[in-house]
Amino acid sequence: MYRRHFIATGLLSAVTGLAQASTLDSNKAKVNTPARTILVLGDSLSAEYGLKRGSGWVALLEQRLQAEKIQASVVNASISGHTTAGGRSRLGALLAQHRPSHLIIELGGNDALRGLPLELSQDNLTQMTQAAQKTGAKVLLIGMQVPPNYGKDYGTRFAAMFSAVAKANKAALVPFLLKGVADGPDSTALFQADRIHPTEAAHPVMLGNVWPELKKLLK
Repeated sequence: MYRRHFIATGLLSAVTGLAQASTLDSNKAKVNTPARTILVLGDSLSAEYGLKRGSGWVALLEQRLQAEKIQASVVNASISGHTTAGGRSRLGALLAQHRPSHLIIELGGNDALRGLPLELSQDNLTQMTQAAQKTGAKVLLIGMQVPPNYGKDYGTRFAAMFSAVAKANKAALVPFLLKGVADGPDSTALFQADRIHPTEAAHPVMLGNVWPELKKLLK
């Protein structure tokens, strides 16, 4: 009887030990799983200009991540009116502070509005992309297009700037953030009174343009 009790106690201890070890391994795996942070560096299109807080595409991105059970946090460092030069000047401190696993660069539109040289804008985008990649972050460039009144040649070169930077640095690219918004049959309905900034209804479409490319980087 005592021998049977001893054997049973030993088996129970072994099973308990295996269960505890499994739990510890599971907890250890969770601890060792690197937290992912998506840093968004953009202008008014990402900073919810003219919108109620929480309705822009970046806020909708946070909701999408939660819905798809993707473990990642979002830091929106976008500022209305920002240019590529402004983003470049801030990026170093942002990388050091947030240590993002992913960087989304949505800048360049204000460069065009201010008539800044394309070569300067392209250099700024390149430097930002490379700086982030050196820290191990994956980069997603968000492209823009300008209205026809800028001229066909300028418009073509401006749009090509984003793809050139992405290709040269092996970064991901969304060719046009406002696809389905600015090029639709009744695009004015999706813009605020200034005809520059999209309405709240347009932001799910904008996220729809960003999400497929970002999701690939999150795998």
